[in-house]
Amino acid sequence: MNRGSEEGNEGTSKRIQVRFVTKLNAPYKVPPTAIAIPADLTRFGLSSVVNGLLQAADADHEPEPFDFLIDGELVRMSLEQFLLAKGISAERILEIEYARVVAPRKEEDPSLHDDWVSAVDGSSSRFFLTGCYDGSGRVWKGAGLCTHILDGHCDAVTSVCIINPEGVETVTLATASKDRTLRLWKLNVEEDTNYPMRTMAFKILRGHKASVQSVAALSSGEMVCSGSWDSTINLWKTNDFSTEDDLVSKKRKVGGQVEESQLEGEAFTTLVGHTQCVSSVVWPQRESIYSASWDHSIRKWDVETGKNLSDLFCGKVLNCLDIGGEGSALIAAGGSDAVLRIWDPRKPGTSAPVFQFASHTSWISACKWHDNSSFHLLSASYDGKVMLWDLRTAWPLSVIESHSDKVLCADWWKSDSVISGGADSKLCISSEIPVQ
Repeated sequence: MNRGSEEGNEGTSKRIQVRFVTKLNAPYKVPPTAIAIPADLTRFGLSSVVNGLLQAADADHEPEPFDFLIDGELVRMSLEQFLLAKGISAERILEIEYARVVAPRKEEDPSLHDDWVSAVDGSSSRFFLTGCYDGSGRVWKGAGLCTHILDGHCDAVTSVCIINPEGVETVTLATASKDRTLRLWKLNVEEDTNYPMRTMAFKILRGHKASVQSVAALSSGEMVCSGSWDSTINLWKTNDFSTEDDLVSKKRKVGGQVEESQLEGEAFTTLVGHTQCVSSVVWPQRESIYSASWDHSIRKWDVETGKNLSDLFCGKVLNCLDIGGEGSALIAAGGSDAVLRIWDPRKPGTSAPVFQFASHTSWISACKWHDNSSFHLLSASYDGKVMLWDLRTAWPLSVIESHSDKVLCADWWKSDSVISGGADSKLCISSEIPVQ
């Protein structure tokens, strides 16, 4: 209806002079000359104009939707309404930047698990890691291609972490579980073997007094931190040799066969301050750890001293946390009230969020910044949806509805895909997402 009314009014509506520009490479560039277009066009009509210009230069161009920015803000109304709202003159030539819509072009076949898919890490371009309520971790090279099963936990896996994502041969992985332990694994993801290969952890980390909810690694890979229902954060070493912090090695017997030794590690530091479950931890810089909690707070910790450096309070239970965006400094968090909040701690004298996104209808279970963009992030929710966001508009760019039940975890993979796991026991991959 809108598109038809735009076309029907083209001869009579007010027209404005525009020039379309883009950061896209050929074949998506249109001529830089100014043209007159109806002022009542929305982004759908603008997409038709750009596709028409592209088809004029290349008859084989396949039309696709575009997004449009004026003065760095995404247009979500007619041009006329936007200019009026922003106080921009329509008398000058208006420069409009266009970009491909950030939305999946393809849905892969789901990768089935035996129970809820509760955790996922897509930080390696070669594989991704999932955690499941059946107590196992799984390594996948793509949709449906499970290469390794990580056996050993006696309760649900709640969080997973690839410690050295681009390790040349051997990669180190961490899993956290409701069984109160973390486990560390080493494996060669490139070895040619019969898939899936079952493997056991080389080290078990004990010390939490309740379910471990989250695990994150220092980028160098030498340490991990964990958050737990016991309200504490523990720091652990990931070495595969005995130190003073490690208990004696233990050997497991399975069916009378003696298997490889397992180290047992103890935490070398415990951070105390939260009063309820520590639901999420991230370790973006060596000196600082961030944590989110059911006590409604986000805390920044000094790793060397163990001191709590700063607090943010939002008045709601927090379930997930990530650091990224501009300058890798913005804090994203979500929780029980279905609002995704963004804070900028560089702004002095305020603890209020700089952005709030309120399109979900139930608990937010995950949020994750895109590695290569200052504007883009995703969120997942118990409402069964994954949403893609751009800080330059209050509306989601795309809503992914691959799951038939709660979405429990989500991450980016290979920069152009979203991987998500849910209570429907599926791991879904939404791919070919053009983030620029």
